[in-house]
Amino acid sequence: MTARDLRFSIAPMMDWTDRYCRAFHRTLSRRARLYTEMVTTGAVIHGPRERLLGFDAREHPVAVQLGGSNPADLAEAARIAEDFGYDEVNLNVGCPSDRVQDGRFGACLMRDPALVAECVAAMKAAVSVPVTVKCRIGVDDQDTERALDALADAVIAAGVDGLVVHARKAWLQGLSPKENRDVPPLDYGRVARLKRAHPTLPIAINGGIVTIADAAAHLAEVDGVMIGRAAYSDPAILIGVDPILFGEDAPVADPFDAVEAFAPFLADVLQSGLRLHAVTRHMLGLFNGRPGARAYRRHLSTFGTQTDADLATLRDAVARVSRLEPALGDDAGALSAA
Repeated sequence: MTARDLRFSIAPMMDWTDRYCRAFHRTLSRRARLYTEMVTTGAVIHGPRERLLGFDAREHPVAVQLGGSNPADLAEAARIAEDFGYDEVNLNVGCPSDRVQDGRFGACLMRDPALVAECVAAMKAAVSVPVTVKCRIGVDDQDTERALDALADAVIAAGVDGLVVHARKAWLQGLSPKENRDVPPLDYGRVARLKRAHPTLPIAINGGIVTIADAAAHLAEVDGVMIGRAAYSDPAILIGVDPILFGEDAPVADPFDAVEAFAPFLADVLQSGLRLHAVTRHMLGLFNGRPGARAYRRHLSTFGTQTDADLATLRDAVARVSRLEPALGDDAGALSAA
């Protein structure tokens, strides 16, 4: 894995970054690295693999994020994911939810760098694709200088191919998962110091970054930027990824062009029997800031859920949006991704 591979990515987000969301985001950027929702090792090994891991070839480059703490199980799950064709296997060491704490994985693993290193080593031995870790800068009362260094040193020794660091602590007691995304203060400087200490290891930063211009500014200190909720709630920002961060033409000119570029994929999905809303729920924020964006969302929310909803339903919604350039107004920011 090179630093350029992590230059820009869209965060794994539970209930959001499914295969239809990822296919839509790929329409907006050829270069963005896409991540699955976190899937546990138990689900991968024993569950419905095609439903959990299946993806469209146009999604590449795409990574799977695994949740677990048993090295043997992670190695087996990583092999399965590699067989499905994923370009990267990422280990979740950052999620603070009660569910992952009960399963002894996610952010609580920040307290056990040696175990994380064992997990990375087992996955590295099992697959040929890059193995990366997404972590926090620490948890609870940990000293973030010591905690992050300890984790980084351990996984580097185990052969990790890259780190994605959410620049906040996780508080495992007292804050909800939602609050853990906003309440703990951001410390971008801590991630920059980690990068200076490990100049050859690809390191990306995550947390509180909401525009592609912000992402470009962070690239002066780290190799890559991962954006989550901002990319989901205002996906049109992704049209700027390729020209601003990679110096290449964008695949679509604007959100209207994106809808038409995405239409063939959507038609195939509808032909398979899936309802329109399963895909267009990921597109509700596409026209944020434009006059008519609220009417677009209302139309899709009202009619897109019906059993006979089709591409015409989507185009009827789009017809309610002005083609004027976005401006702050009643519709700007109306969709919350919280």
